Amino acid sequence: MSRREAIVAVLRRGDRVLAIRRGPAVARPGYWQPLSGKVEPGETQQEALVREVHEEVGLTVTPDTKVWESETDDGHFRLHWWTADATDGEVIPDPGEVADTRWVTPEEFLALTPVFEGDREFFERILPNL
Repeated sequence: MSRREAIVAVLRRGDRVLAIRRGPAVARPGYWQPLSGKVEPGETQQEALVREVHEEVGLTVTPDTKVWESETDDGHFRLHWWTADATDGEVIPDPGEVADTRWVTPEEFLALTPVFEGDREFFERILPNL
């Protein structure tokens, strides 16, 4: 099985980042994480970010900067982490993919459970330097 590409959308409002709890229609439901999704064939990372954010939480965003790369804990996906400002609009979760949403500080994210270790690393090591 070859490794697929995916984006992670670090959506910011001031000093807060949007965290989602994975919904019942996706693998590993219940985990808290930044919004993420697969890059479809022929799609750029930026296009995937815009599409995934709109599909999962109904926001329209413009990608800002790619800030990190990591790999999922199972090795199936290379994750491309992008920032985007989400200053306007109401979060309207897709109920199959997103069970809950919260705008959190990095400290609040680290207190959520369960979270993926790679996401914890981002919030501890990468985000404070952005």
